[in-house]
Amino acid sequence: PRNSMQGECDCHPMKNQNGSNPLAYIVEDDRSLAEAYAASLSIAEYDTKIMHTGSAFQAAVASLDESYTPALIILDLHLPDADGEVLLQQIRADTRLSATHVIIATADNRRATLIDSADLVLLKPVGFLDLKAMADRFRP
Repeated sequence: PRNSMQGECDCHPMKNQNGSNPLAYIVEDDRSLAEAYAASLSIAEYDTKIMHTGSAFQAAVASLDESYTPALIILDLHLPDADGEVLLQQIRADTRLSATHVIIATADNRRATLIDSADLVLLKPVGFLDLKAMADRFRP
């Protein structure tokens, strides 16, 4: 089942929607990559919420239910309307997200070296099983 938030957010509930699985946000403008990441995280037993723009991500964070915050965020650095590094700074400044792990997924080798606030930086293409293994490592 998919829900939509202004056409920019796809929700993929796994076993249930009451929070028994950790939540992962996927912030990726490439729809096929976002779907692949969601499938990988599904196998790792995460509930996922896909956002294709920085503004959709910011809206999701603004309306965040503090009882079910994301345990993991997969963040693309190159979004059509936002700089991923700025979004990462916002994540790290938000006390509600203090326990959230962030995996940067980027094709930009130069920018990957600039990120020191992420828990992990993966250079695209990111392998399906590699992402699952990393998600398992960060699973609460």
